[in-house]
Amino acid sequence: MGVKTFRPFTPSRRAMTGFDFEEITKSKPEKSLTAPLRRKAARNNTGMITVRHKGGGHKRRYRIVDFKRNKTDVAAKVVAIEYDPNRTCRIALIHYVDGTKSYIIAPVGLNVGDSVISSDTADIKPGNCKPLHTIPAGTTIHNIEYRPGKGAQIARGAGVGAVLIGKLDEYCQVRLPSGEVRKVLSVCRASIGQVGNTDNENINWGKAGRRRWLGIRPSVRGMAMNPIDHPLGGGEGVGKGHHPVTPWGRPCKGFKTRKNKRTNSMIVRRRNAKGI
Repeated sequence: MGVKTFRPFTPSRRAMTGFDFEEITKSKPEKSLTAPLRRKAARNNTGMITVRHKGGGHKRRYRIVDFKRNKTDVAAKVVAIEYDPNRTCRIALIHYVDGTKSYIIAPVGLNVGDSVISSDTADIKPGNCKPLHTIPAGTTIHNIEYRPGKGAQIARGAGVGAVLIGKLDEYCQVRLPSGEVRKVLSVCRASIGQVGNTDNENINWGKAGRRRWLGIRPSVRGMAMNPIDHPLGGGEGVGKGHHPVTPWGRPCKGFKTRKNKRTNSMIVRRRNAKGI
């Protein structure tokens, strides 16, 4: 796993970097573990754009990744490390001893031929899955459940990893990649290790076209728009000194948007270190 540079025969290619894909061992996905992924162009059922700056991109199929890891006490062997166009990390194809195939998120240190298992008594090694109350404090984890049985929702991106820092009765304290310390039920499951493809943050896309291949459309500054299109638009020259807002007038850059008071008690320390 590494970053490669390109011969600069165009200006955009001079600073461009990409993956060398040395860790990839299988080029085509397991057909039984893929599903169609229909492009919706960020529109709802009436055709209105509900998410800006999304659309187009290369055609792709969805890889069905097992985030629940509920096949317990059955060992599996890592058969291949594959590229997944739908996420920043790599995925590992595993074969269980009973013949079942599955995809999991590939952590750092997981190689072809390794054995993984989801069990309360599993060893502390990359790829294994255990309940939080059976994992020693100080262990780096990923693929963390927030509700028992729902499947992993936290720490799934390339290079991220949470740390289990303490245990209290029915809750465990987990330091998330953002720095936030949060209480999670101790019966929730998590995978051991840090998510792989740590070089993802070092990639320089180099040109706008590479982002369009990923389905990311251009974004225009509000100050460059007309007054009818954005509150910051219009004016003679550059209009500085106003408070930044969204196109709908909602303050941003410092304005608190969290309104879920129901889970405030689960946050021990906020990511900005100012408390609740």
